[in-house]
Amino acid sequence: MSPRLKSWPLGGRLVTRCCGLGPVKTAVVHPCDAVAIESAAEAADLGLIEPVLVGPELKIRAAAAAAGIDISRFLLISTPHSHASAERSIEMARDGQVQLLMKGSIHTDELMHAVLAAKTGLRTQRRVSHVYLMQTPAYPKPLLITDGAINIAPGLEDKRDIVQNAIDLAHVLGIDQPKVAILSAVETVTSRLPSTIHAAALCKMADRHQITGGLIDGPLAFDNAVNPAAAAEKGIVSSVAGDADVLVAPDLIAGNILAKQLTFLGGAEAAGLVLGARVPIILTSRADSERVHVVSCALAVLMAEKLGIIARRPTTSAHG
Repeated sequence: MSPRLKSWPLGGRLVTRCCGLGPVKTAVVHPCDAVAIESAAEAADLGLIEPVLVGPELKIRAAAAAAGIDISRFLLISTPHSHASAERSIEMARDGQVQLLMKGSIHTDELMHAVLAAKTGLRTQRRVSHVYLMQTPAYPKPLLITDGAINIAPGLEDKRDIVQNAIDLAHVLGIDQPKVAILSAVETVTSRLPSTIHAAALCKMADRHQITGGLIDGPLAFDNAVNPAAAAEKGIVSSVAGDADVLVAPDLIAGNILAKQLTFLGGAEAAGLVLGARVPIILTSRADSERVHVVSCALAVLMAEKLGIIARRPTTSAHG
């Protein structure tokens, strides 16, 4: 086990669960800084991914030298600039040459613009969304938070897919019936706050099996979603309130602030993944540690197995 994972047991368990699945061919998009190179190399050392470094060769080699990483074992595909790096990586994913994408030092909006291109991207019928996996000392179990990175002001149908993507990831984590809290500022439905209308509609969509695999309630204020006493004080009778596994933010701003607040003030460990595209996309911030990148790789590998993109290798016994 990597020393960086010893202080995050959940991350270590996720990496262990990937045994027999990797290394998975992964296009690392524009890895032109030391953190991107170090993260890809550590994930490779742990047997999670087989990095394919896609970007300007001189910049990649300079980043590797700065990090003290020997990249001679990795395939390097040279491109002239970040836009070309994204296009080439996505082309490889479309052709099945790689099974995962991993964001390097490219800007998120540039990468996602290429991913979402109508004719050349990686769109599916499902809306693409980002999910944070977070574990904070103040909460007794992991939390999934969505969407704090991709969808700026999602509509109702967008939120249906955002919720379903998060439920699917919860299943990968072993949560068979995740409790999903649709967040707003209050726990009552009012036309003055459209997010409460969306929350109520999403709950009814779940009743009609338009969303499956989880228990959904909302609108719930943040305190009612994660604190049983706060929920009881408001008289909320719900199997979700006070015990949520998934927090669905009303928009990107709220989700992003919530996730970063938990990370920087709440001491949370975090990993991040984009779902809903043809392949899982490892999407983390350039400010994130290598540990965050590695655990995000493990999540992506496990999700790729669930989607049928990769399969677990059969084990053989000593007597086989």
